[in-house]
Amino acid sequence: MNIKNSILVRVRIAFLLVALFSMAVGAKMFHLQWVEGDHWRKQAQAKTINFRKVKATRGNIYSDDGNLLATSVPFYKLAIDPSVPDNKLYRSGIDSLAYLLSVHFKDKTPEEYKRKINDARHGKKKYLMVNPRMINYQTKKMMEDWPILRAGRYKGGVIFERIDRRFNPFVALGTRTIGYVSQESRGIVGLEASFNRQLAGKDGQALFQRMAGGGWKPLNDDSEVPPEQGWDIQTTIDINLQDVAEAALHRALKDHEANYGCVVLMEVATGEIKAMVNLGQQKNGNYAETYNYAVGQQGRTDPGSTFKLPTMIALLEETSLEPTDSIDTGNGTFRYSGAVMNDAKPGGYGKITVQEAFEHSSNVAFVMMMREHFRTKPQRFIDYLQSFGLTKSMGFQMLGEAEPYIKRPEDKTWSGITLPWMAVGYESKISPLHILAFYNAVANNGKMIQPMIVKEARIADNVEEMYQPRVINEKICSDRTLKKVRKMLEGVVEHGTAKSIRNSDYKIAGKTGTSQKLKEGRYTREYYTSFAGYFPADNPKYSCIVVIDGPKGYRQYGAEVAAPVFKEIADKVYARDIQMHKQLPRKAWEDDKGIFPMVKAGYFEDLRYLCNEMGISNHTRDTEEWVVANVSNRSISWKSKQYLPNQVPDVSGMTLKDALYILENKGLRVNVKGHGRVISQSQRPGSSVLRGSSIDVVLGS
Repeated sequence: MNIKNSILVRVRIAFLLVALFSMAVGAKMFHLQWVEGDHWRKQAQAKTINFRKVKATRGNIYSDDGNLLATSVPFYKLAIDPSVPDNKLYRSGIDSLAYLLSVHFKDKTPEEYKRKINDARHGKKKYLMVNPRMINYQTKKMMEDWPILRAGRYKGGVIFERIDRRFNPFVALGTRTIGYVSQESRGIVGLEASFNRQLAGKDGQALFQRMAGGGWKPLNDDSEVPPEQGWDIQTTIDINLQDVAEAALHRALKDHEANYGCVVLMEVATGEIKAMVNLGQQKNGNYAETYNYAVGQQGRTDPGSTFKLPTMIALLEETSLEPTDSIDTGNGTFRYSGAVMNDAKPGGYGKITVQEAFEHSSNVAFVMMMREHFRTKPQRFIDYLQSFGLTKSMGFQMLGEAEPYIKRPEDKTWSGITLPWMAVGYESKISPLHILAFYNAVANNGKMIQPMIVKEARIADNVEEMYQPRVINEKICSDRTLKKVRKMLEGVVEHGTAKSIRNSDYKIAGKTGTSQKLKEGRYTREYYTSFAGYFPADNPKYSCIVVIDGPKGYRQYGAEVAAPVFKEIADKVYARDIQMHKQLPRKAWEDDKGIFPMVKAGYFEDLRYLCNEMGISNHTRDTEEWVVANVSNRSISWKSKQYLPNQVPDVSGMTLKDALYILENKGLRVNVKGHGRVISQSQRPGSSVLRGSSIDVVLGS
């Protein structure tokens, strides 16, 4: 075969192979298009069109008086379908729209925005994320008036994608108690996590189409399942008391350079928590709410001398001990099973009563009493603690409650010194909230109730779930013992370790606590300080516990560190709760002629209203606006105090507010000296008014 024939054969073979390949491709295309077309179209649609979850709006968290503590604020991302607007709408508005986008976002020039939208339109893209930055609702409303966008979704192609973000109106106040929300809109800690079921609502679903670039465009159709909004929860927190407690604790922590601290303020009768503050020291030295020390494991520690209250109750219930019985504590040192127990006072307290032992927190006295009455029956003491409700968790509404750790005689770590050390607050681990619940029981006539922080969950005005406090122990001890220990708790403040917080307005009952911190199996010179108690002592309304861990400096005891914080909080609570104030004896104000009546002159309607509210008899025949009071036989008669328009008025006896109103309306410039009511004026009443002239007004009592 010559070369020419060989080439022709090869060409024909190559042509045949190409023809066969083309026929195979055509056949495959036909098969894919017509035979398997429906299958692959469904597969493509499954990749690009899908049902996606639509997040439910999370419920709000409210304080006890309706203040908003946490809410979901809507934010939006701006996207458009550039193929929707017709040519006339698009051409007339694209330049203005690009300019407004550039001015608002400040990340691209108007030309760049116009080019970006034009390219998407020419490329027949159905979805374009204009800018990934989120905008708020007010900005969204503003953008809805912009060119092209004002035509809406179906004519202008605008798409506002809603994204909810959690917002706390009071910023850092009670942050850890309220809690946080994850990117998936789930509660992580605090109330957000504990009541996530109620707050989260029920997600819906809607049909979305996947667009070029990975974005998803919502498609409106009848298959959409709308989300169900989450329930709102109302807490027991009083935002004003929360602020008071946080400010007082924060100052103390900074002053003592402490590691962390917590405060819980609770209503005695209801167990409702009115304030819960947790502040821990950060690396930069500042303090922030990052952990719930009042409830969680990190706050569970040796309670120190606040635990002497349950110890004393157990002793009084078990024995015939009386507060007046004497104990000889010697020089303040006591050896027991190879260990030494010391009192805080150098040289000891000598011979003291049981009452004084509690007031001065004598460790030696408590060890001696425990040795005498419970040494041979330690389980009996543990049984008392169990009956008090101190050995098990309380079932608090918030997640993360620490289980109390109380040693038992059968434990491997039980030794000869365990019982006496437990009596003074060591070798046990209890959270501050649990200690407070016990003190609250003493204030509440022996009834120990579960602390509560959420009252109800509701949708709008419809209550879906109502929460009631659970009684943990109907009676922790006898009334006889309650009467004794309440007197002891008052004595701590009146005569004992916390006498620095005694005041004459109301009585505080409580107990200081100071315990050495255990590190690597050894007790160190670093302290955990606390004060737990209630007020007013004679009619308890609030109980409170203050904990400050690791104070630095020369003041390191509960009486010097935690107790002053308790008093600052109690003083401010007392000042704002008038129901706790004692009414003065009637004689104190009835016989003081200088006090009645507390009115002299002023605006008639205001003065008459005040007198009527106070039950003071008053009458007048005049109908003038400004009057002066004439007192006779515990009654007031009003007399007119009016002058002609061109005369200087007499403002003596008036408050500064009324005097300023009258004089300035006469065109006079008023100079004020002193405090109280007007006692003199520089221009004679009844003289001619010189508008623009000065008049000196002197105030006094």
